[in-house]
Amino acid sequence: MSLTPIPLRIIALTQERNSLFEYPLERLAGIIRDIGFRCTSCAKCCTRSFNGHVFLLDRDVREVKEIEPEALEPAPGPEFCDQNGVFYVSGYALRVQDDEAGSCWFLQDGRCRIYDRRFAICRIYPYMLHREPDQEGVVDWRQFSGLEHHGEYDAEIPDEESMTIAREVKEYENAFLMQEIRFLEYIQDYFTKNKLRHVQKIYDDRLRAFRKGAEITVKVFFDDSLEEHRLRLP
Repeated sequence: MSLTPIPLRIIALTQERNSLFEYPLERLAGIIRDIGFRCTSCAKCCTRSFNGHVFLLDRDVREVKEIEPEALEPAPGPEFCDQNGVFYVSGYALRVQDDEAGSCWFLQDGRCRIYDRRFAICRIYPYMLHREPDQEGVVDWRQFSGLEHHGEYDAEIPDEESMTIAREVKEYENAFLMQEIRFLEYIQDYFTKNKLRHVQKIYDDRLRAFRKGAEITVKVFFDDSLEEHRLRLP
């Protein structure tokens, strides 16, 4: 979690969103064509061991609630913890199966059970468009995940298709940033109205207790409100 004050975090995300809008669609499409990624259905991207957790946009959460609500879990790494020990996180993630790889809830025999209804992040993967520091700490745009670690790179991607992919990537990244901004604005107002405050020591203490088997309360931001969950490690 970040210790940066909420107003400054909102400003930073807004600036990131402005930079996203300014990034030329044609440049991203050109990178997509140059990489020439072709999926080989290895299903690596559908495992937590390879990709970490899958954060869902609100529109995808609605879809999961229609299909299999039990596939949802609060996203890991809550952003806040109030003085009462309640955690707050900006959205839901997909639950994984209890196997060594941490396979996606919807992965069966190496194939997605809901492929035709797969979620925004799944549709654009492995493409992305956000800024992050490299190994030397230099912040720059990143457009691809897991280069040379999955799939093949010999595909000829037509101009029209690359532009469509680029457009979908920018749409996803914008939706993600907007959800994060709405969450921070909501929490700022919610904490003020309810006389709550983030307490880092309680955050750390409660997480340590959780890892040792204690139950915690997590409130998940969804559709501009909070949904409460009680979690305990199995």
